[in-house]
Amino acid sequence: MKPPVPLLSVRNLSRNFVVRRDMLGRPREFVHAVDDVSFEVDAGTTLGIVGESGSGKSTLGRLALRLIEADDGRISFAGRDLRALPPGELRSLRSDMTMIFQDPYSALDPRWTVGRSVAEPLRVTGSANPAEQRAAVVEMLGLVGLDADVVDRLPGAFSGGQRQRLVIARALITRPRLVFCDEPVSALDVSTRAQVLGLLRDLQRDLALAYLFVSHDLGIVEAVSDRIAVMYLGSIVEVGPAGAVAHQYRHPYTASLVSASPAADPVAQRARRRVLLAGEPPSPVDPPSGCAFHPRCPLAQPICAVEKPALKTGHDGHAVACHVTAGNPRLAGEALLSRMTSSGQPTLVSPQPVAEGTCL
Repeated sequence: MKPPVPLLSVRNLSRNFVVRRDMLGRPREFVHAVDDVSFEVDAGTTLGIVGESGSGKSTLGRLALRLIEADDGRISFAGRDLRALPPGELRSLRSDMTMIFQDPYSALDPRWTVGRSVAEPLRVTGSANPAEQRAAVVEMLGLVGLDADVVDRLPGAFSGGQRQRLVIARALITRPRLVFCDEPVSALDVSTRAQVLGLLRDLQRDLALAYLFVSHDLGIVEAVSDRIAVMYLGSIVEVGPAGAVAHQYRHPYTASLVSASPAADPVAQRARRRVLLAGEPPSPVDPPSGCAFHPRCPLAQPICAVEKPALKTGHDGHAVACHVTAGNPRLAGEALLSRMTSSGQPTLVSPQPVAEGTCL
């Protein structure tokens, strides 16, 4: 039986941004934002993308939806090559691919009523008359947990969590199949964050949505994702089922993210040994040769500085791009973290038990 076609398929996607030109206007320096990235998102599932700020997560999402153009690679949505579509056909697909923005305060025009803001995608597509638009807005507001009487109010009357519900309602008003969630809860407090994440899960189940979910918080990504991709300096270094990546991680960079995530159990938090990577991520203008993570990696070998590791997939669908761990499946999870904190390279990594009473 032929396997189903993924809703979104990205192959070898790359994008560079010019940051400096010479006197004749010719490009001289580039930011290597996304470098040869491939992934898939099945209908009704969530792919979480996690990494430090500047790793290329948000740029990758915008490239996948063709909100910005790629330099190279292929993007397929429901079997159609997005990069080959003319503007008119691409515009007709826009209602199937929408986006939830990070900041609910800047995402809504303060001069527009809730009804106008949420209905704007319907007006752009011309898919309904004013009466139908208002009925659709009222229905969608109910789905995100807001009363119909807020339609004529302005965004300034709402809290951050309520505004994000309005942003979600606007993103879903066209009944899309794929939603790019660009750090949708990072601007919210902890309790509101949990409510919005629960809402997103409920909406995914009820409306059969697929999510491309971006965050710098591995714990949040694990909670909402079926699969997780870890990005570092524009490339995916590890990807697999959410539980495997979060607990049986096989890339040293993923291990450092897990080490930095706060534990729900205070006792476990105090007992945890933290991996502290030296310095900042390398500049995307002048990335290191070989594996981009090797200057900060306590397990780096000579080959890591000269040869970029391929993303190798195991039989369990868990892929990792690492010369050290790819050939040693036992070097995963706590075993990998233990090896990193006992590597004997204090200039690169410092094993530090968290003392009782320490504020993290």
